[in-house]
Amino acid sequence: MEHDIASPAEAATTRRRALGAAVALLVGGAVPLTASPAAARSDHDCTGEYDAEFEAALAAADDLLGAEEMRGIPEGPPQQYALPLRRGFRVTAPYGIRGDWLAGHHTGIDLAVPQGTPVYAVGSGAVLVARWSGAYGNAVTVRMPDGHYALVAHLSSIAVREGAQINAGTFLGRSGATGRATGPHLHLEIRARRDYGSDINPVSYLARRGVRLL
Repeated sequence: MEHDIASPAEAATTRRRALGAAVALLVGGAVPLTASPAAARSDHDCTGEYDAEFEAALAAADDLLGAEEMRGIPEGPPQQYALPLRRGFRVTAPYGIRGDWLAGHHTGIDLAVPQGTPVYAVGSGAVLVARWSGAYGNAVTVRMPDGHYALVAHLSSIAVREGAQINAGTFLGRSGATGRATGPHLHLEIRARRDYGSDINPVSYLARRGVRLL
C-alpha cells in the first residue's frame, strides 16, 4: 500500500503553519490593523454600518441643542475624562480596520466584556440620543464641550435620558449585543462632527486627554 509522505521541506512548512496558528490562539484574538475584512470579524464585533434613521435622529437632536445649553459644562483634561469601562476587556475589532462598512473602515473600537457590564461616559456633555439606534442597537450619544461626539453602542440597557447634562464617569447603561452585533461587547466611537464618517481614533483621543484606554 502506498502512502503520501510529505517531503522534509513540506513537513517543516506545515509545522511552522501549525505553530503560527497555535501562537495566534494563545495571543487571545488580537487583530492587526492590516487584517482583511474576514479576519477582522470575531464572535464579538459589530456588523453594523451606516443607519440613516439613527443619523437623522442624531442630527435633529443636535440641532435642538444650542450653544447656550453647552455652556457651563466643564471640559478639560484629565479630570473631565474617564474610561468607558472599569474592568478588563479584550479588543475584538480595533479602530480603523478595513472592511465592508460604508465608511470603508471600522469607525470605533470594540471591547468585549460580559453581558451587563457597566458602561460610563468618557467625557462630560449633553446626552443627544439615548434610545434604540438601529444598527447600533441601544446606544447613547453625548455631545461634548470640545465639539466631539462620543457614542457607546449595543447596550443591553440605558440609564440616562435624552437632554441630560452629564459628567465624565456618569453611568450610561450596561453592555450587551443589541443591534447588529454578534456577541456582547461595547462599541466606542468618537466623532469630530456629528456626521457618520467623521470618526477619529478613540484611543488617541482619550490619550491626549490623560486617559489611557490601551
